[in-house]
Amino acid sequence: MAASLNPFTFWLGLSGMASSWFVSGAPASDAIGSTRGSFTRGVCAEGTYTLFLPPRSRRPLSLLVMLHGCSQTGEEFAAATAMNDAAADAGFAVLYPVQSARANAHLCWNWFQPSHQQRGRGEPAMLAAMTLSVVDAHCIDRRRVHVAGLSAGGAMAAVMGEAYPDIFAAVGVHSGLATQVASDASTALAAMRGVGAVSREAPTGVPTIVFHGDADDTVHPSNGARLMEACVGNNVVIDHQRIEEGGRESTRTRYKNKTQGGAVVAEHWSVHGGRHAWSGGSGKAPFTDERGPDASARMLQFFKAHPRPSESDGRGSTNLRDVRG
Repeated sequence: MAASLNPFTFWLGLSGMASSWFVSGAPASDAIGSTRGSFTRGVCAEGTYTLFLPPRSRRPLSLLVMLHGCSQTGEEFAAATAMNDAAADAGFAVLYPVQSARANAHLCWNWFQPSHQQRGRGEPAMLAAMTLSVVDAHCIDRRRVHVAGLSAGGAMAAVMGEAYPDIFAAVGVHSGLATQVASDASTALAAMRGVGAVSREAPTGVPTIVFHGDADDTVHPSNGARLMEACVGNNVVIDHQRIEEGGRESTRTRYKNKTQGGAVVAEHWSVHGGRHAWSGGSGKAPFTDERGPDASARMLQFFKAHPRPSESDGRGSTNLRDVRG
């Protein structure tokens, strides 16, 4: 079932600005079933979540943190993207943090507010702490922790990659926006319409894969190009490929580093005719389009190729105490 996020709903989400999103209590989980691996609900000091763990493996798992769009739950997002099945094949655990209605009445991540755009503050700090809690509790390879999201969740995924490059090796953004394109509700709406520009001294350098439909009438497709501008510099070679997959054509633009053997540092998939919905999704939930490239599988391929550099690069490793303070 294809659907798109209503711009008016997004506006209501932008207007829902609660001051607190934390929940307290001992960690707990509630099994909700999965045909492959386990899929459970849980609550911890940082908030509520659902967690998919693939069938047991002798190797450490990779982890993908998936941030839902407005009005979605983690379970709905999992169903829409079919990410759990793709993750089971790829050896990934998947964490779905759930936004609190106290933080935003329409369950949007508050990516556009300055208090939720920086390391050590607001929702980024909460999401980082939740991620590290899962890393510590399960056999997760710390070099293979990634974050992705849809729409407002995609915008927050971009924030997380920039704020915590010592935790997240790579970022996936579907139909989202770059960091620093908005500072309040009005500039967020302008950015959604394609107005404004990324303002930064240097690119983030965080490996990033972007999917965006060129018929998206909720978040303007130009935001995909802004995400590329934010993460890559001038030291790249760009190539374009026309790809037909899932009954729909896309243009894949790859950015290859000139000095690292031509390694791909970023990808931008422009899905022709795609609207504001997860490309190649299951069709079992709103905000998904069964046609087009399989964004879930393609993101996991990208993430597998982009582990975080070794500790010898000087970036170090963040622990839970560092994040919680």
